[in-house]
Amino acid sequence: MSAQAYEQHALRELRAWQQEMLRPPSLVSKLATRVQHKLNSYIPEKVHNAITTTIKQMIRGVLFGAKLTTKKPEKHGALFMKEALVQERIAFYKRAAAAEGGITGAGGILLGFADFPLLLSLKLKMLYEITALYGYSVEDYRERLFLLHVFQLAFSSQEQRRRVYLQMVNWEEQKKHLPEDIHQFDWRTFQQEYRDYIDIPKMAQLIPIIGAPVGAVVNYKLLQKLGNTAMNAYRMRWQEEQKTMKQP
Repeated sequence: MSAQAYEQHALRELRAWQQEMLRPPSLVSKLATRVQHKLNSYIPEKVHNAITTTIKQMIRGVLFGAKLTTKKPEKHGALFMKEALVQERIAFYKRAAAAEGGITGAGGILLGFADFPLLLSLKLKMLYEITALYGYSVEDYRERLFLLHVFQLAFSSQEQRRRVYLQMVNWEEQKKHLPEDIHQFDWRTFQQEYRDYIDIPKMAQLIPIIGAPVGAVVNYKLLQKLGNTAMNAYRMRWQEEQKTMKQP
């Protein structure tokens, strides 16, 4: 496939993905969201605050650590060359996540709790590598905020996903209006949406006997979804940059 043919193929996939991001929530999705919100309302506020703080610090720690080991951004190369490398890294992290899920799933409840930070670390490290392969530097905190937006797109309800997507359209302009401090990011919504999204599949990982295969499959699919979301998010930026370059 030629570079031009690949770009057309990528843009078709991007358009289909964008339509999915903008799709209004279904009745089932709305009902599920309401039920989850009702359940969350029964959780004491101090528990919510504790979970938010824990996830915030965990992600900030991973973001800082990953930055130290991520390679420099690839500034050149056609889209098909970049995405060949991106696909390779996604495949690597899917295998790593499946292995990690299988091991922690086989260990029952105690090791099951260890799965959360380990899997989160793999997800963020994969996003850092994808960012560099598309030519962006995570030295800029706004790029790290973009990654958190990508994360939300992958692991949120349809209603929240649509809101986040609209915040990412025309990112070069949007990022000019971002807060100067990453502490101002909406961590409460971030942790609640993420937790609600993965609660049910990850609970099955704690069940004896079936925990290992469930953990492997669930982790594999979660990394696959995140990788696909990241690719299309960066394709959207690539498309916007191409349009800017063609303007007189």
